Amino acid sequence: MLKIDTFSNQSGGNAFYKAVAHPLVAEKARHLVVHLQKSGPVAIYDPSNQLATFAEFFPLSEIEITGLFVQDVDQIGRVFRNHAAQPVTSLRECVCKSILVASFDAARLVDQVRHLMPANTPWYSFDALRLPEDMLSDKQRYLANINFATNYAFFRDAGGQHTRIVTANYWGSYGSKDGHVWCYLIDAKGQKLVEWKEPLPEPNATVVIDSVDIRERFKLPEFCGQLFLHVIGAAGHDVVKYALDTYGDDDKDLSCTHDANAWPSDLYAGLPAPTADEEVVLWIQNSHPNEIAPGEVGLNLMGQDEITTLKKAIPPFGTYRLNVAELLPAARWPQQIEIQAGKHFVRPRYEIFSKNGHSRISHPNVERSDLKSDKRLGDLGDLLGKLHIVPAPVLPLARFTTWSLPTPMSTAQSHLPLKALVYDSKGKEIREHRFGNLKRNYSIALNVTDLLNGYQLDGGYGHIELIYDFSAGHEVDGWMHALFRYQDHHSGHAAETSFGAHIFNTALTYKNEPQSYAGKAPGLSTRLFLRVGPAPYDTLCHLIYPASTPWHSASDTTLVLTSNKGQEVARRTVRIACSGSLLWRVSEIFTDDELKAAGQHCYVLIRDTTCRLFGYHGLINAEASFSLDHMFGF
Repeated sequence: MLKIDTFSNQSGGNAFYKAVAHPLVAEKARHLVVHLQKSGPVAIYDPSNQLATFAEFFPLSEIEITGLFVQDVDQIGRVFRNHAAQPVTSLRECVCKSILVASFDAARLVDQVRHLMPANTPWYSFDALRLPEDMLSDKQRYLANINFATNYAFFRDAGGQHTRIVTANYWGSYGSKDGHVWCYLIDAKGQKLVEWKEPLPEPNATVVIDSVDIRERFKLPEFCGQLFLHVIGAAGHDVVKYALDTYGDDDKDLSCTHDANAWPSDLYAGLPAPTADEEVVLWIQNSHPNEIAPGEVGLNLMGQDEITTLKKAIPPFGTYRLNVAELLPAARWPQQIEIQAGKHFVRPRYEIFSKNGHSRISHPNVERSDLKSDKRLGDLGDLLGKLHIVPAPVLPLARFTTWSLPTPMSTAQSHLPLKALVYDSKGKEIREHRFGNLKRNYSIALNVTDLLNGYQLDGGYGHIELIYDFSAGHEVDGWMHALFRYQDHHSGHAAETSFGAHIFNTALTYKNEPQSYAGKAPGLSTRLFLRVGPAPYDTLCHLIYPASTPWHSASDTTLVLTSNKGQEVARRTVRIACSGSLLWRVSEIFTDDELKAAGQHCYVLIRDTTCRLFGYHGLINAEASFSLDHMFGF
């Protein structure tokens, strides 16, 4: 795997990683390496411990290194390419013809040690890799996280299948002005197709990038690759969030997912194995400027040690369509697959093709390798009630079947003691199912429809919550995940979504839970983005009010229809019972005149200052197909 530091749950994202992996940097970085090869021997001053990450993308094996020097005394002795780091105070004795200062904003660092540098020796730095000044949101500090508000999106327009990215200019509400999204479209071979600037509209107005429009605008051939998004002039948020709809000329192609999570991981999990009537495709999209070599990416069944690797190379920024049956031919639903990603790509998409002609896209999740069992959680029930909850819809029983598949999402999870609680829309608990202390390699999908055994939920729908069952075991870490699959009896179409647990609606906090959309825990309010799909689709939303401890008896939720220009058009107030849910369609809440006034690609802002709701969104096309995924907030 790549030995790179990308993201820490304690300190957040690493801007240096994004700075050297940016698509515009690769050519500059390779030029710097060639120049150093010709100007050796080279002394390297690595004051911020960034050299090793750079070398993972741009190897320095051909450079003659004559010494490695550091600033932090705790780093003395650190080894790179058989060179033990020396204190920078020893730099003056180094025999070299050039010096690499392995840092951005290097002038200040050089001023500090200039008197220690061999006389008349030229020096170079990572400043040679800088993006143009007009691409920086914070021009004072290059490695400010706000300068790298970037993300990737699966982007395709081929074979009658299309993609649409929808978000809002939430940066504008934090003071951003005259910003834009720098878009860089990359084909399957990793080559640039086109780059352009998408102006950011008024604050809170919608941003829409549709593959059909892009292909027509730039006269492009069919493509299936990735779109790199870089928000220039960002403020308040360095995270690029979006909803991604995949749709087709054929109504049988419809799904939705959300942002790709911009940080690559060692492992991903929750990739479902196919049924006998399905093909499951994992879209591997290289996020980096260097090749993924044969054998560096692999799959294994969850809980099994045997890994089968992909024996093909994937070019820099390239896309590879992997049928999981090529590596794991015997895998069958409800088995689940672990992805050995080696930090080569951000959270990937997978696509499921059914023999009935329907297709859908979803995503695995980041599997953490930094967790250990948290023995305190079993003793906190008196204070934090149900603790961590994974809530998900139970769609109307007359039309849909709902499955729940718990998914191990940490290398520390050898067992999962879980139970499921099913609630009707009014917050009444209807059923309880105890999974027991599940082993890591289990493959049990709970059919929630069968569990209800003919019980008619109030309103016809409800929701399910997965929680820890401490009567079955205590080996838990707070990183509980599950996949939920929905099958439409009428059309045969399916949708699925997966995500992790949170502590909901309690004034007490534990390890930054309940999370907040902005600021510190506890998060006790709601701000969700619901994009409204274009005709002929109707937009559906399922809002769930989970509570780890008893909270307000009903929500006070406002649905604000917002125009594509970011202006309020209409609002409605709804109340959801604690531990209850509300399934609704935009066409049922707002009038045709209101929706017409809001314009195409409007959205609904879901606000509640009394409680934290968890939401799901999707599109539905009469009797033909539907989509479903969890929502994002900002």
